[in-house]
Amino acid sequence: MAWLHSLWKIILFVNTILALYVVFHRKRSVATTWAWLIVLLIFPVVGFILYGFLGRGLSQENLFAINRQNHIGLRKVQRMMPKVRRNVNELDTSDQAHILIDYIDSQRDAPLSKNNQIQLFTDGNAKFKALFKDIDAAKETINVEYYSFMNDKIGNEFLDHLIAKAKEGIKIRLIYDPWGSPGASKTWFKPLTDLGGEVLPFITSRNMIRKYRMNYHLHRKEVIIDGRISYTGGFNVGDQYLGRNKKFGNWRDTHVRIVGSASLLLQERFVMDWNASVVKPEQEIVFDERLFPRLSETKLPQNSVATQIVSDGPDKDEPYLRNGMMRLMLLARKTLWIQTPYLVPDDPMIATWLIAARSGVDVRIMIPCMPDHPFIYRATQWYAKQLMSEGIKIYIYQNGFLHAKTIMVDDNYAVVGSMNQDYRSYTLNFEANAIFYNKGVTRKMKEIFLDDCQESIMMTPQMVNEMSRYLRFKQSFSRLLSPIL
Repeated sequence: MAWLHSLWKIILFVNTILALYVVFHRKRSVATTWAWLIVLLIFPVVGFILYGFLGRGLSQENLFAINRQNHIGLRKVQRMMPKVRRNVNELDTSDQAHILIDYIDSQRDAPLSKNNQIQLFTDGNAKFKALFKDIDAAKETINVEYYSFMNDKIGNEFLDHLIAKAKEGIKIRLIYDPWGSPGASKTWFKPLTDLGGEVLPFITSRNMIRKYRMNYHLHRKEVIIDGRISYTGGFNVGDQYLGRNKKFGNWRDTHVRIVGSASLLLQERFVMDWNASVVKPEQEIVFDERLFPRLSETKLPQNSVATQIVSDGPDKDEPYLRNGMMRLMLLARKTLWIQTPYLVPDDPMIATWLIAARSGVDVRIMIPCMPDHPFIYRATQWYAKQLMSEGIKIYIYQNGFLHAKTIMVDDNYAVVGSMNQDYRSYTLNFEANAIFYNKGVTRKMKEIFLDDCQESIMMTPQMVNEMSRYLRFKQSFSRLLSPIL
C-alpha cells in the first residue's frame, strides 16, 4: 500500500502544479480564476476533465469564423433611415436617452430604429399562436434561431408550419443549439430540408465533443419573417414553455413581436450567425432585398416605438451587452425593476444595483420559486439573500417557473431579451436584447411586473433565518462556483 500512497502524493503534486498553470496562463476574471482553481484542487484529475470541456475559450477556428463576418445589410439599412436622428422624442422617453443610445451604438452595429410597432406576450400559447399566424402569411423568407428547438408536440407543430411554407416555395433557414434541443436531429429535420429548407447547428455546437468545448451556446431566440416582422425574447420551442411540464407547471416568460425596422436589425444578426455556422461557402447568405426590404422611417405611424437591438457573445473582448445594461440601469432615478430566472451577478453588476438603491431608487428583482438547474438556483438564493440585506427588494414568483428576462427603468426604458443576470449570459452565451425607448411599452411592462408581484412573496430576514444549515452550505458552495456555472 506504500506505493499507492506515494503515487497519490505524486498525483496531487502534479495536479496542483498543473492547476496553477492552467488557471493563470489565460486572461480571465479573478472570480472565474478562483472558481476553476477550487474545482481543479478539490477534484484531482476529474477537475481537469471538466475543465477540458467547460473551461477553455472558444476554439481559434470558431473565433475566426465568427469575427470574419461582415455586416452585409447593416450599412444599407442605415442608409434606408437617413432622417432618423440618434436622439428620441422626450415625450416618449427621457431626455437622457441619448447617453444610452450612443453607448449601445458605440461600435456602430446597433443603430436606433423608430418605425416599430410592439406587441408583448407573457403566455407561450398566445405567442406561438401569433407566430404561426405570421409564418403562415409569409411571402418570401422565414429565418429561425433558437437555443432550444425540441422534438415534442409544439416543436413538431412548429416544424409542420415551416414544412407547409417550404412547399409553397418560401425560403426557410433555421439555426439551433443541439445542446439545448433534445431530439432535434438531421433525421427529424429531413422533411424540411428535402423541400429546400436549410438547417444548421450553431457554430459553437458543431463537433462539441471532438473540439472539447461545450460551454459556449447560442442563447438567442429570434424569428424574422420577410424582414418585416420579428419575434425575440425568452420563449424557446418546447412543451415546457407552454406549461405542459408537470415539474414546472405554469411557465411565465416574456417575448415581443416587432413590426418595423428593428426587424431588419434582428435579420442582420441572424445572417451573421448563419454565415459563421455554414459548412459550405455556397451556403453563405449575400445581400438580398427580400431579406432587407426598404422600410420607410420618414413617416412614423402613431405609437411607433424607438428600438435598439444589442447582441453579444464570448467572441468579444469585453462584456458589451452586460455593460450596456449597466449603463441603462445607472440612468434610473425612481425605479429599477428586473426579472431573471438566474440571479448570479458579477461584482460590477452588483455595484450598479447598490449604487441605484443607495441613491433612493426602488430596486426590485424577481426570481423563480423553484430550480431548473439546482446549483444555479442555490447560487441564486445566496445572491438574493445578500442583495436583500443591502436594501434591494427580492420577489420570489410562486405561480410556476419565472423565465422572463426583462428590465424596466423609471417610465422611460424597457428591455426584453435573452440575457439572464448571471455570469453565463454576461460572458459565455451568445445573447440579444431589444431596448425600447417608449413610456407606453415601459408602463405596460411595469403593470405586468406588478401583476407578477401579486403572484410572489417578498424575501424577508425571517425567511432567511428559517433556512437550514445544510441549505445554507449548499448556497455558499454553489456561490463559490458561480463564475463557472
